[in-house]
Amino acid sequence: MTIAAALFALAAHGARLPAIVAYLVAGLFLGPMTGMVELSEGLALISEAGIVLLLFLVGLELSFEKIRNLGRVALLAGAGQVALTALGGFVISLTLGFTAIESAVLAAVLTFSSTVVVVKLLEQKKEFDSLYGRIALGILLIQDLAVIALLTFLSGWAPDEAAGLGAVAGNLFKAFGGMALLLICALLAARHGLPRLFAWAAGSPETLFIWSLCWCFLVVLAAHVLHLSHESGAFLAGVSLAQLPYSHDLRRRVHPLMNFFIAVFFVSLGVKMNLDRLNEILLPAIVLSIFALFIKPTITAFILARLKFGERTAFHSGNVLAQISEFSFILAAMCVAAKLIDEQLESLIGLVGLITISVSSCLIVYNHEWHRRMQKWGLLRLLRASQTEEETACPVSAQNHVIIVGANTLGRNIAQTLHDAGQSVLTLDTDPGKLRGLPGATKMGDAQNLSFLEEAGLPRAKLLVSCLHIEDINNLLAYRCRTMKIPCSIHAIDLSMVDSLLEMDPTYLMLPKVDGIKLQTRKLKELGFLEP
Repeated sequence: MTIAAALFALAAHGARLPAIVAYLVAGLFLGPMTGMVELSEGLALISEAGIVLLLFLVGLELSFEKIRNLGRVALLAGAGQVALTALGGFVISLTLGFTAIESAVLAAVLTFSSTVVVVKLLEQKKEFDSLYGRIALGILLIQDLAVIALLTFLSGWAPDEAAGLGAVAGNLFKAFGGMALLLICALLAARHGLPRLFAWAAGSPETLFIWSLCWCFLVVLAAHVLHLSHESGAFLAGVSLAQLPYSHDLRRRVHPLMNFFIAVFFVSLGVKMNLDRLNEILLPAIVLSIFALFIKPTITAFILARLKFGERTAFHSGNVLAQISEFSFILAAMCVAAKLIDEQLESLIGLVGLITISVSSCLIVYNHEWHRRMQKWGLLRLLRASQTEEETACPVSAQNHVIIVGANTLGRNIAQTLHDAGQSVLTLDTDPGKLRGLPGATKMGDAQNLSFLEEAGLPRAKLLVSCLHIEDINNLLAYRCRTMKIPCSIHAIDLSMVDSLLEMDPTYLMLPKVDGIKLQTRKLKELGFLEP
C-alpha cells in the first residue's frame, strides 16, 4: 500500500493534484480494480491513528487568539455557509430519491470543506496570508467545530436502541456531558498544568514532540473511557496545546507523521469502495459534485458579499471551499458503523470526494484565471458585490527585516543593537525562555525547517544572522540563503568551520577569535599603545 501510495502521489504531483486524490486512486487500483489488497485489522488501526493525528493537528490551529482575530466575519460567514449548504444538500438529496436519514448524512458530508487541501494549496500559491485565505481559514475553523459536534452526536447514537427514544436521549446527554467535562479538563490543563510541563521540555525539540503525542493519546484514552469518539479527544488535546507558545513548532513536527497515517487512511478508503453498482451511484455522484463545486462556493461568496466584501475577495473565498472534506469520509465511516447508511452510500461519498477534490484543486491552482473568465462571462454580477477590494485589511507579511537565528548572548546583543538602530528585527529560537524580553518580533521554532523559515519571511528578508553554535544548521542556513539570494552573516565559532561555510558563499562570517583580535588591536591603537 505504501509503495502504491508513493507512486500515485508522484504522478499526482506532476499533475498538480493533491496527494489525497492520489491515495484514493491508489486504493481503487489496489482494491475494486485489481483485488490485490484486502483490508485487515492492522490497516484499520493505522488509518484510525491517522485520523486521530489529523484531528489533533486541526485542534492545534484553534488558538483563542486566532478566533478573536478572525472575529465576526468568520462566525457569520461560517455559520451561514454551514446552515445554507446543509439545507441545500438535504433538499437535493431528497430530490435524488434518498431517505431522510441518508439525505441528512449527505447534507452534512457536502457542508464541510477540506482543511488539508485548502491549507496546502494556499501555502503552495503563497496566498495563505491573503484576505481571502484568512477568511477561508475562519470558515474552516467554524466547520471543524460543527464536525466535532456531529462526532459527539454519533458517539451517543446507539443503533441497537434506536426504537427507544428515551435511551437515545440518555446516550446523547451522556455524550455531550462527557464532551463538556473533557473540554473543561483540557482547558484547565492548558491554563495551569501544561505551560510549566512543556516549558521544561521546550529546550529539546524531540522531547517536546514526544510529550505532545503523549498528551494527545492521554486525552484520547480519556475520551474512550467517557465513551466519546477518539477523534473528539484528539481535537481537544490539540485545542489545549494550541494555547501554548509552542503550537506552531508542534504543528510542523506532527505534520510529517500525520501524512503517513493519512495516506494509509485514504488508500484504505479507496480499497473499501464498492464499484460493483457504479451505474447506480454515478448520476447522484455527479449531481452532488456539481453542488459542492459550484453551488456551495456561490453560497459562501454571496454571504461575504452581503458582509460588504469585494467581488474578488468573495469569489476567491468561496472558490477555495469547493470540495468535500476528509472529515466527510470520517463521518461516512461512523454513520456506517452506527447503521445510519449502508456501504454503497459510503462508496458514493468516496466518489464525490474524488471528483470534488480533483476538480477544486485545479480551480484553486488557477483561481485568478478562473476569476477572470467568470468576470468575462458576467456571472459574478449575480453576487451583487462591491467592486472595491479590502486586501489592505490583510496583515502584511514581514518583509525587508533582519532575521536573527539563536537568542543566545550574541543574538540578544545583535537584536538589541539593530532594534535601537531602527531596524525591523525578528528573532528565532527553539526556547521560548530565551525569546522572552527581546525587542522586536520573536518566533519559536526550528530554523532547520524550511516551512518555518518561510513563515518567518526569509524570502523577503534583507539579512539573516545566525548566532548558533551548531555547524550543520549554520551550513544549512547559509545554503538556503544562497538559493534565495538573501544576504547572511554566519557565526563560525571555530576556524575549522570556515572552509565548509565559505563553500556556501555567505555574505559575512563572524569569527570570534579574529573579530576579538581586530577589536583588541583597534582599542590599543585608540589608547596610543600601537601606531595607527
